Amino acid sequence: MLQHSEAVQGGRGPAEADAGVDAVIVGAGPAGASCALWLARLGLTPLLLEAGNAPGGLERDNPHPDNWIAVLPDVTGAQVADNIARSLAQAGVVPRLGQRVRMARPDPAGLLLEGDGPQGAWTLRAPRLVIATGVRARGLDDRPPQPSPGVLVGPGGHIVAQDYQGLSVAVLGGGDNGFENYDYVRAHGARTVHLYARSVRAQRQWVERADACDVRIGDYTVDPAGRTVNGQAYDLILVFHGWAPQADFADGLALARDARGFIRTDPATAEASLPGVYAIGEAAQRMHPCVVTALADGVVAAKAIQAQVEAAAARRASRNNHPSSGDASP
Repeated sequence: MLQHSEAVQGGRGPAEADAGVDAVIVGAGPAGASCALWLARLGLTPLLLEAGNAPGGLERDNPHPDNWIAVLPDVTGAQVADNIARSLAQAGVVPRLGQRVRMARPDPAGLLLEGDGPQGAWTLRAPRLVIATGVRARGLDDRPPQPSPGVLVGPGGHIVAQDYQGLSVAVLGGGDNGFENYDYVRAHGARTVHLYARSVRAQRQWVERADACDVRIGDYTVDPAGRTVNGQAYDLILVFHGWAPQADFADGLALARDARGFIRTDPATAEASLPGVYAIGEAAQRMHPCVVTALADGVVAAKAIQAQVEAAAARRASRNNHPSSGDASP
């Protein structure tokens, strides 16, 4: 079982929180879970924190088959999330659920994290931090989406739960999600479906399935309150404007980021610009974002952490075996 998982209880101090933990991993999606599982299997002690009520990340809200995973044909995203939970349990990793990290900053003893959960606020110190918090869907103005009647933002279960029968629908976005969900809405009874794209970035197979008469390429203006796009009224507007990194809690670490805000990392180790901090999965966009690359990212970080832990142990052993003259007993 995961040791020291009680560290993130309200009222516990940092001295108790960090004992024996080799790395704190924030986010129990494919990347974070993979890293925790590998660390545990390698004989190290991870502490896995998850803001939601179950592991799996965005996959938990994906009701569609994820047929891009070669070893799991016809398995839905939700089933992938269930498999992640089972794999963690088999490795003896108990994710601490409902724990939201609010802040991380450097500390003389390593890294200081503050957050809160069902039992209140907590603080802990970590020798190493793995950021695996993924991404969030961009809203109409690139900020986190705000509830708006008749406007659905990002892919997921809410898109599938919606009844489109007889409705007029505008789909915004020229990427895979825009074209794929245009196709889904059109196949589920919508009266009219128009896709608005400032540019087309989707894979060719999705673009070719769209009716050219329904696709409007170029700039567009949206009035969410009036539910209009370029002045045309719709019953529903579906927004697929891509993804933004979900790692604001790490701003105090001053990590190097790219122009879109994704965390820059060493390709060989997944380590960020601050030693001891790693970023994996979609928070770093190290490779093409998907479940498979996220899992691989977790392995890369785990092996790098193992090497770091073993090197530190070797240095300690060397000092103990060859004490300096100042440390030697008289």
